[in-house]
Amino acid sequence: MENILFNETEPLTSQKELLDCTEGEDCKENGLLVKNPKSALQLVEDGNKVHPSQGDKGEAGQISNGYSVVQSPVPCNGIGDGEDVQCTVPAATTTTTTTTCGLEAQPQLLEPEERETWSKKMDFLLSVIGYAVDLGNVWRFPYICYQNGGGAFLIPYTIMAIFGGIPLFYMELALGQYHRNGCISIWRKICPIFKGIGFTICIIAFYIASYYNTIMAWALYYLISSFTAELPWTSCKNAWNTGNCTNYFTNASITWTPHSISPAEEFYTRHVLQVQRSKGLDDLGGISWQLTLCLLLIFTIVYFSIWKGVKTSGKVVWVTATFPYIILFILLVRGATLPGAWRGVVFYLKPDWQKLLATEVWVDAAAQIFFSLGPGFGVLLAFASYNKFHNNCYQDALVTSTVNCMTSFVSGFVIFTVLGYMAEMRNEDVSEVAKDTGPSLLFITYAEAIANMPASTFFAIIFFLMLLTLGLDSTFAGMEGVITAVLDEFPHVWGKRREWFVLGLIIACFLGSLTTLTFGGAYVVKLFEEYATGPAVLTVVFLESIAVAWFYGINQFCSDMKEMLGFTPGWYWRLCWVAISPIFLLFIICSFMSSPPDLRLFDYNYPYWTTIVGYCIGTSSVICIPIYMAYRLIITPGTFKERILKSITPETATEIPFGDIRMNAV
Repeated sequence: MENILFNETEPLTSQKELLDCTEGEDCKENGLLVKNPKSALQLVEDGNKVHPSQGDKGEAGQISNGYSVVQSPVPCNGIGDGEDVQCTVPAATTTTTTTTCGLEAQPQLLEPEERETWSKKMDFLLSVIGYAVDLGNVWRFPYICYQNGGGAFLIPYTIMAIFGGIPLFYMELALGQYHRNGCISIWRKICPIFKGIGFTICIIAFYIASYYNTIMAWALYYLISSFTAELPWTSCKNAWNTGNCTNYFTNASITWTPHSISPAEEFYTRHVLQVQRSKGLDDLGGISWQLTLCLLLIFTIVYFSIWKGVKTSGKVVWVTATFPYIILFILLVRGATLPGAWRGVVFYLKPDWQKLLATEVWVDAAAQIFFSLGPGFGVLLAFASYNKFHNNCYQDALVTSTVNCMTSFVSGFVIFTVLGYMAEMRNEDVSEVAKDTGPSLLFITYAEAIANMPASTFFAIIFFLMLLTLGLDSTFAGMEGVITAVLDEFPHVWGKRREWFVLGLIIACFLGSLTTLTFGGAYVVKLFEEYATGPAVLTVVFLESIAVAWFYGINQFCSDMKEMLGFTPGWYWRLCWVAISPIFLLFIICSFMSSPPDLRLFDYNYPYWTTIVGYCIGTSSVICIPIYMAYRLIITPGTFKERILKSITPETATEIPFGDIRMNAV
């Protein structure tokens, strides 16, 4: 037979070869599978059969993962007793054949749909670790830990990780790897009526990119300012300093008073942020051109790291994900050798068992582990979708979540050894030194401590370089979540134009960041951090867990995982997905809604109307979910009951690899 697919491979075996196959066996010739119609496993019953319902999907042996799949009907009248036999070809092929009993072949042009995969397993692991380990691990966990009982806080933190954070983390990795789609189009294969979740995630990612990268711009400004013999935040003789500036490190006779302000704080507030030129959210002032240039450089780095896909970003994370651990180790050793370091460690870990009786401690533990691991941002779905189908994502989930939690714990020692040193120098209690929270802990407290160490310039450079790499990893991940979602949803529009779409997304995020670059931009960052992401992401993951466990079905989900991993998740995982994790999320959501945070930054108390604005920002993303549900029910034909049933039944079958052959699970 004339070779029409490859120069080396015949597309189909001859009729004689087909007849040589023993009954009930598969005949595999030149990498192409011909299934005997009387085999016990029926791969395909009818080339025109519609996709099964959710209940039938498991019985039909659905195999999944977004591989390009082509089926060529082969009605073998003399071979299969009138039954149809389907032959499949590798997805990389752009043509296939339709044959009658292997005697005649006609080529058909197909559109290649091969999905990009990670070059190495470590590319994926480092990308997930880099995403999960971000700036919050360095400043948020240590503060929350000492605020909520020190060492005693580790008990609720561990419990919430075991029963809430890790199961949700594992669930998202499994969903992404099995269905091989981004956060929008994946819902066609799970529960179409919840597709609005994907659009919500994209809007949340835009909000995050609009303020998170500004924090990295601050770090870049500090990094550039560190290339001097004397760090600029060590002196009170600069143009931005006030009469309250007190440099107690250089003069032991100077006493620290309640009105004293360190040169590091004035450098941060009056020189970098220039908050004195803004009256608050109702008068943000002009735009800082220095921070604008820093942010432009940040986005330029991000663009050229992700524009080609995971093949390039997977290489970048070998630097950005590993470098912070080297720096953390150096800073940990340096901090442990400082005078008074032990005071900080004791303050960090000294247990206050009475705190465990307070509800807010458990809420903080649940929120911390959730935002630390990061399900619900579309990133885990996107990253896992580029894995090989049989990759052990169960092992990946345990490894990466453990690394993340341990990084948070070790970061506490890095921070509090230095706080103990500062308390020793000021002759104050550690609790007085550790008042700063959020970015201020890094840019004021830690920066001040570094400035007064020997070799301060070196430690300042590596510290702020570490902050940059921690932030870049998370930005790569957040952007990739949106890019994968849009490219999977609109492949014919953007599939071949990834570079242009990424450029447009970067420009949009840069323009969205302009309000955070104003003199009052720090107030905007704080507002977005509290309202734009927190409750919205919690709602997304709550609905996602309900959709997967109750609508798609926990049995179907576990069946998919057995097909992918070779084993079925145990009762512990099932119980967490069905009940414990949703309750865990609902607990946090209700706690937040019942007592919204009272925001304060520096000497500025946020007015009441900012709470309303914050809720509006959060609602602007979540509103996509009910809007899409209503839209879906309106456009679906049939009675109301039929519309509901169609809207909660998967639209598309997922495809699976069968060795090197790709088949559609129908």
